[in-house]
Amino acid sequence: SSKMDSTSKPTFDPKEHQHLRYNPLRDSWVLVSAHRMKRPWKGQVEKPPEDNTPRHDPNNPLCPGSVRANGEVNPEYDSTFMFDNDFPALQPDAPDPGSDHHPLFQSKAARGVCKVMCFHPWSDITLPLMQPAEIRKVIDKWADLIVELGAEYTWVQIFENKGAMMGCSNPHPHCQVCRHLKHYEAIILIYSERVVVENEHWLVVVPYWATWPFQTLLLPRRHVLRLPDLTAQERDSLASIMKRLLTKYDNLFEVSFPYSMGWHGAPTGSHLQEDMSHWQLHAHYYPPLLRSATIRKFMVGYEMLANEQRDLTPEQVCFLLNVQKMTAITKTSFSLCSWF
Repeated sequence: SSKMDSTSKPTFDPKEHQHLRYNPLRDSWVLVSAHRMKRPWKGQVEKPPEDNTPRHDPNNPLCPGSVRANGEVNPEYDSTFMFDNDFPALQPDAPDPGSDHHPLFQSKAARGVCKVMCFHPWSDITLPLMQPAEIRKVIDKWADLIVELGAEYTWVQIFENKGAMMGCSNPHPHCQVCRHLKHYEAIILIYSERVVVENEHWLVVVPYWATWPFQTLLLPRRHVLRLPDLTAQERDSLASIMKRLLTKYDNLFEVSFPYSMGWHGAPTGSHLQEDMSHWQLHAHYYPPLLRSATIRKFMVGYEMLANEQRDLTPEQVCFLLNVQKMTAITKTSFSLCSWF
């Protein structure tokens, strides 16, 4: 009977058998259940993104020449444009809640500054549709912000929410910058089987421990602490690989792919004089879509109460992204598709 048991035992297949994967950045585990992609979907179907965004809308507060909520008029900018967020999550002069609190109900001061940065004067364009030289200007501005704001603040968080599905309140191409205190993290090596795209200076991988379906990690090939440390060649190369990655995203479901992304680098402020050599600059991309342009991943009951869970293996995702074309799909040619 023992022989029968040993021969009948199924061989592990990550695409068919659930398993846990370790995330060393967060010291946590994610449940991979790729076989769940076989279940029929009768749940919520999202509306596809609208394709009628005008190039310029005088009523859009992010457009050149428009009036914002505080009454200020935007300049007629022709590249990037930065301004203080009119509805900031952090303010520099917020009062301190004090320290006289019960140990179970503690609070402390949260102060900082929030800015908005427009990538381009046109509202009907996104990063994958921009020219590399235009993306390079965005990267240079990011680096300048780290130098400028990092002189005072210990953490400068650059992030972009793209698409209404990710909570973006305005279709105009833009990102946000917040400066405050934050916990720290480092990065480690990724195996080549999960490399989506690469060039001389950068590579994009699907992390072994990825949680979101089409989550990726953007890394420089050399040890870099912060965005300002990048050479001119590395910045050009970054513009190129960002365009290639985001084009693959758009081509996957033939839709302007929603995501939240952001940069993590070594802390700044008082930490500029400290040894931060354990840090590695990197960017995270977190897209919500799962099966098609209208079916997203939901982080709900089990994920909220028990354990993070994903429905595709990172290796499957890497394959699906690798077979996508590098040619950008124009906005007018977007359509819906599904291969599940």
